[in-house]
Amino acid sequence: MNITIIGSAHPLRGGGIATFNERMAEVLQQQGHRVVVYSFSLQYPSFLFPGKSQFTDEPAPKGLEIRSLINSINPLNWIRVGNRIKQEKPDLIIVRYWLPFMGPCFGTILRRVRKNKHTKIVAITDNVIPHEHRPGDMAFTKYFLKSADAFLAMSRDVLKDLRQFTDKPAVFSPHPVYDNYGEAVSKEAACKKLELNPSEKYILFFGFIRKYKGLDILLDAMKDERIKQAGIKLIVAGEFYGDTDAYTQQIEANGIADNVHLFTSFIPNDEIKYYFSAADLVVQPYRTATQSGITQVAYHFEKPMVVTNVGGLAEVVPDGKVGFVAEPDATSIADAIIKFYTPASLPNLQENIATEKQKYSWDTLLQNLFTVAGLH
Repeated sequence: MNITIIGSAHPLRGGGIATFNERMAEVLQQQGHRVVVYSFSLQYPSFLFPGKSQFTDEPAPKGLEIRSLINSINPLNWIRVGNRIKQEKPDLIIVRYWLPFMGPCFGTILRRVRKNKHTKIVAITDNVIPHEHRPGDMAFTKYFLKSADAFLAMSRDVLKDLRQFTDKPAVFSPHPVYDNYGEAVSKEAACKKLELNPSEKYILFFGFIRKYKGLDILLDAMKDERIKQAGIKLIVAGEFYGDTDAYTQQIEANGIADNVHLFTSFIPNDEIKYYFSAADLVVQPYRTATQSGITQVAYHFEKPMVVTNVGGLAEVVPDGKVGFVAEPDATSIADAIIKFYTPASLPNLQENIATEKQKYSWDTLLQNLFTVAGLH
């Protein structure tokens, strides 16, 4: 088939979305499809982007055709891009929807494309109701959802949210493993790279630091006397999206400055393996969630996890098998971390991780996507 992917791609960083889209394009090409990715010339106006830069200086992925043409705030651009894709008549469009802000832009482009009466449109919905609410969210989402033929939701919660808006075909298919970050290295090699002591116990918080991800809850868990006595250290790896002072003040107030290692610049793809390889355990202390790509990076590196019982996180981290599910409060998270460091608390851990990991393949996601599109 001729397939068009609409969403973030190189040179945009995209917080995992760009990486997902590029990996999906590679797998589709391996299956024999022709793939074009339509990305952004302007993704966010600066007031909507709290990070330092929207762009990466890493090399472009080899063998992908990426057209950086979409301007998210220019309606004339939406019409031009929509008309161009309409004339190209792809058999299938896969569009990523993660933020209502993109609703007017994507909804308009897709309405133009639909006029060719040929192209099937499937939306992969990371979120339908966003974590951080803004005026216009519902109207923008409704406008977008009307422009697609079918939907793939990466958590059951998102599928449930979708059903509040539409009865079009939709399927749940979990986020595949991120298998494009290289192989794990030894803890010693990782700690040497990060200038850490390899004899210490390290837990990892990874990813953009936003309020809903609950780093502040984890910092409160770190002041628990049991955590301090066990000598457990926290690696925070990811860029601040928002106020940094509140976190640094909390670290000082909690008396945990010696136990927290901050790596808060953007982490390039080729360095991700060091943070996961240095850690014994990955902790996701989220207040709210749908699904998380971080879980699938942890599976790739075969790391156990503590996740909170919100959204779809517990669906993919079976409690007591590949880690523990906690409540989104400091005591419950501290309990789970201490339990992890208790001998024999997770029997057959590596075997269980390897088994669970097999469920999250790209082939399965794409098979589900083609089926819901009516293309199988």
